[in-house]
Amino acid sequence: MFGLFQPLPSITNLTPAEVHRGLQTKTLLLIDVREPSEFSAEHIKGAINLPLSSLSSEALATVTAGAGERTVVMQCLAGGRSAQGVKACRSFGAQVDHHLQGGLNAWKAAGLPTVR
Repeated sequence: MFGLFQPLPSITNLTPAEVHRGLQTKTLLLIDVREPSEFSAEHIKGAINLPLSSLSSEALATVTAGAGERTVVMQCLAGGRSAQGVKACRSFGAQVDHHLQGGLNAWKAAGLPTVR
């Protein structure tokens, strides 16, 4: 009974270099939780757009179908919405606990390429 009130594990912050490596080795699945207009203006190659405003258990299952053992990583512009996305996923029982710390801004600051 008391196990119901255990704290949730903390969010795992990944650096741009770690995410870049994971995309190259296909060990992670990057989900961009920004709105479609933001995604279409600029995004990380290989990212899948699933806006935070549309995030649900069903939507997550759809975009992760076929991902196999890849780690799901949430990403946004600066890190706030992706952290919210991790929390939302946890609320409906998904095993998601990684996000790109600093988001797209950190990715670009690290000199990594984007798609425009």
